[in-house]
Amino acid sequence: MQRTETDPRWQDLAVIERLVRESRTVAVVGLSPDPSRPSHGVARYLVRAGLTVYPVNPALTSWEGLTAYRTLAEVPNPVDIVDVFRRPQYAVDVAAQAVAAGAGALWLQLGVISAAAADLAAKGGLDVVMDRCLAVEHREVVGWS
Repeated sequence: MQRTETDPRWQDLAVIERLVRESRTVAVVGLSPDPSRPSHGVARYLVRAGLTVYPVNPALTSWEGLTAYRTLAEVPNPVDIVDVFRRPQYAVDVAAQAVAAGAGALWLQLGVISAAAADLAAKGGLDVVMDRCLAVEHREVVGWS
């Protein structure tokens, strides 16, 4: 079911396909150590698909053998996609961090709907995807499972 709150420009299939095909590094903001959480499953999928994943969660020091970072600013390398698993009220702050970090795109996961975050990221030069799952889109476009 399509949510009416999501502006269609943030679900542009051409942008989604380009990001999925070309991106190699993903910072997963709000990554949970709990295997039952969606962020955990998506991050594991991305790692298995061969992408470089940077876990971002101030409560973690590592995740599945990877160094975890408290903030996007601490991630040592540029990231293609900032994949956000935080509540919508925190999305603007994450968008500002993504712009400051020079990320290529802000990807707000399913249910993370924030027009203000999307606008801020877009004005900062980032591609934006909202209310879509990166793992689902990757599977659809690349066909990796």
